[in-house]
Amino acid sequence: MDIAGLRAFIIIAEGGSFSLAAEHLHLTQPAVSKRIAALEAELNVRLFDRLNRTVRLTEAGVLLLPRARRILAEIDDSRRALRNLAGTVTGPLIVATSHHIGLHRLPPVLRTFATRYPQVQLDMRFMDSELAGAAVLRGEVELAVMTLPPQIEPPLAAMALWRDPLAAVASRSHPLAECPTPTAAQLTCHPAILPGPETFTRLVIEEGLARLRVEPPVAFSTNYLETIKMMVAVGLGWSVLPRTMLDGELVELAIAGLDMERTLGVVRHTGQTLSNAARAMMDIMSAGATAVPAARRGSRTL
Repeated sequence: MDIAGLRAFIIIAEGGSFSLAAEHLHLTQPAVSKRIAALEAELNVRLFDRLNRTVRLTEAGVLLLPRARRILAEIDDSRRALRNLAGTVTGPLIVATSHHIGLHRLPPVLRTFATRYPQVQLDMRFMDSELAGAAVLRGEVELAVMTLPPQIEPPLAAMALWRDPLAAVASRSHPLAECPTPTAAQLTCHPAILPGPETFTRLVIEEGLARLRVEPPVAFSTNYLETIKMMVAVGLGWSVLPRTMLDGELVELAIAGLDMERTLGVVRHTGQTLSNAARAMMDIMSAGATAVPAARRGSRTL
């Protein structure tokens, strides 16, 4: 079975577009169509229906998609295992991470890695932590540097790296900031701006507020912490953000009993062979990690 055709098939299936697949593969659209036609001829089935400029998987395509992903994952795993035999740190390394971690935690790691291992072709992909973990599970990336959920389920495994304390914050001109000793109850009187409800960070925040019997009146939700910081700074509401983001624009609300912390770490797939490059990246991250309580490490560790 043609590997290039399978790869094109997966990209089209995920993006719903031949033209986007062509851009991703750095090919012309006719070349991508030719690969799919050859794959369909080899399998003697139609994989896509093309209706009014939309592309949809046929029943055969739906059946093939998870198998195609497994085939390519096995091939990539074999290539990593063979490269590892040489003991050199070279080749591609795909890492997923959130924008916040990429901005605030990874720069020194990446600087050290690039200096030590210039032969590695590093591919950084920025996405929400929840999507990063799913990308590892599908075999699309080797490592995900992300906010860790309360539990890591097999076949994934995690290594906790950084404690990330959270704080309730507001702009200096916000009524809560002008109060010398704001109470938890006062939070419910003002709009909150929080991460999306499906995020691991939102789960940590809601659990921390629930301990004080606070149900925040959420006015806005976004998964980009830098956007939340901006909205808080201009006075649109209060929020809970990592203490690393505190600066002259924001003040911490010293609310008694409010103690929240998330854990940042790296996630991998235990069923896949780690490349030498991935192991080197993990070693550098581990060397710069802060102490994390064992209870927050999840059900499986690396």
